[in-house]
Amino acid sequence: MNIKEKVIREIEKTPDFLLAEVLDFLQFIKSKHLQDTIEISILSESSLSEDWLTPEEDEVWKDL
Repeated sequence: MNIKEKVIREIEKTPDFLLAEVLDFLQFIKSKHLQDTIEISILSESSLSEDWLTPEEDEVWKDL
């Protein structure tokens, strides 16, 4: 049984009054993961721009 099946099985055994909290937590951790991914991308962009934003790079990519 994989993790998704285990989670579904637990959800099926969970009383309705707790499911709102479970849903809220799941949405929270998904948005936190997305936010972390966005922040990493933004931080990477500034460090990589030193190599990418050069006349040499522009010349190499100009015909694409």
